[in-house]
Amino acid sequence: MRFFPWLRPLNPPQRDWRGRVVWLVGASTGIGAATAKRLHALGATVVVSARSTQALDALCASHPGMRALALDATDAPAAAVAAAQVLTQHLRLDLVVYCAGHYRAMTVDTFDLAEHKRHLAVNYEGALNLLAAVLPVLRVQGSGHISLVSSVAGFRGLPQSLAYGPTKAALTHLAEVLHLDLKPLGVGVSVIHPGFVDTPLTAHNAFAMPALISPEQAAQSIVAGWADGEFELHFPRRFTCWMQLLRVLPNRLCFAAVRRITQH
Repeated sequence: MRFFPWLRPLNPPQRDWRGRVVWLVGASTGIGAATAKRLHALGATVVVSARSTQALDALCASHPGMRALALDATDAPAAAVAAAQVLTQHLRLDLVVYCAGHYRAMTVDTFDLAEHKRHLAVNYEGALNLLAAVLPVLRVQGSGHISLVSSVAGFRGLPQSLAYGPTKAALTHLAEVLHLDLKPLGVGVSVIHPGFVDTPLTAHNAFAMPALISPEQAAQSIVAGWADGEFELHFPRRFTCWMQLLRVLPNRLCFAAVRRITQH
């Protein structure tokens, strides 16, 4: 590794979660809840946030020691207050995960400005609100890790993703710049690109979802990626590796391939 620095992990590997303070925002269901459960089982001190207090309370009731903190991430002042509460109780942050998400299929035939703005508020602006609340703390600590849940839908333009895809592409770009800025300060950054995961969000899809996996399988891949110090975590690889190809194809070939694959 000393002679091949490009082979070193892009983040400090995170393998021992005992006593680590983890805050997951958007963790009432799906990938967020499954990841919270897995980290709790590994010994982390887990704080879960979402708008649904009922779902959070049920999650914490079945996982003693896990703490619920209701939060609408689109409310910037509320995010600042929530961060202060976490720090007052735990004094530090070792991992902050933004996994809140909103998705509705949209094409130009169903263009809805209000829905576009809802996607932007939840999927992107919520992440900015969280960052505004935690970045000063992590910079002072000189340690910790930020992970943003994006999507393979942000790789290239895809049918029915007129509102969703651009917000996920923005999250990916945001994570890349954060990594450049924070790595010299000792703070890790990762971006998560799930394929199709069986969650309340994907339940809206009226099309076949290839390589569909469970939230528990997604959580397993995420924690394994953190353990390896990866920057980009994508899964299931039998699907996402093909999606990665779209990122490097010339536009003419990419558009033709997407049209062919998605035609019914």
